[in-house]
Amino acid sequence: MKTAATTISVSVSDDRSLLSLYSELVKFRLTSLVLVTAAVGFYMGSAAPMDYTRLLALLGGTALVAGAAAVFNQLLERDADAKMVRTANRPIPSGLIQPEIAFVVGILMAISGLALLLIFNNQLCAGIGAITFVAYVFIYTPLKRVTTLNTIIGAVPGALPPLMGWTAAASPEQAFHINGWSLVAILFFWQLPHFMAISWMHREDYSKAGFAMLAVKDQTGMVTGRHALCHAIGTLTVSLCPFLFGMNSSPYFFGALLLGVAYVIFAFRFSREPNLVNAKSLFYCSILYLPVIFGILVLTKTKFIAE
Repeated sequence: MKTAATTISVSVSDDRSLLSLYSELVKFRLTSLVLVTAAVGFYMGSAAPMDYTRLLALLGGTALVAGAAAVFNQLLERDADAKMVRTANRPIPSGLIQPEIAFVVGILMAISGLALLLIFNNQLCAGIGAITFVAYVFIYTPLKRVTTLNTIIGAVPGALPPLMGWTAAASPEQAFHINGWSLVAILFFWQLPHFMAISWMHREDYSKAGFAMLAVKDQTGMVTGRHALCHAIGTLTVSLCPFLFGMNSSPYFFGALLLGVAYVIFAFRFSREPNLVNAKSLFYCSILYLPVIFGILVLTKTKFIAE
């Protein structure tokens, strides 16, 4: 209780409410993006009519598991976060939330989230949720200090939420339908140009923290740029799969093609001239790309795969 009281009093002097602090602790914006991708996966895998009880349980469980992963990520990286300008003000390194409290919050969120997924959805959905949590916290997070491959490895758990949604909605026979994996592929490839741009923008911070990011070791930025371009091309390629597999109508094809070409162009500019302006342009393009492509996916769905 003493620790909690200290946290509250410090948070007031910092002009951040307790709600704001815990929103930062669970990375509310990132968690919201995870929920959107999981919901899209659920919709694309659903038979008519949709089961809204399972959808709400999916969103609640996914939010808790993703939030727990964010909490443990910040717990493990609190010393590194304190060294970076962009993260020094986070609740744990700034001392506004004690690590012990964050640990308890993270454990409770993880357990309750997985329980929701298991009880109201199914074992497969909960299992993928557990794999996502473990991979993000105990594989990706430590590897950020060890190898530049951490970004590619971290993109795997980052790409699984649509599959959680798909498996929560689809029949057991359709649980691993290729269309569900096409959503995973889109999200996987999209992440790499997005994170290459971020790592280049903040490479000095990452260097101070001791993270083994490609942009830190790649002084010219040419290798970072090539990685961004290759994965942007990969994004364009896999984004056409839902149409080719019969899940979406022709407007999706043209929309995905247009968005993919734009993503490739911005990545190409960054690869030719790896500077702050081009990195920011690629970053903003990536931010726009994902909600638009998933929106088109929803609007142009041709049939209920799980029927």
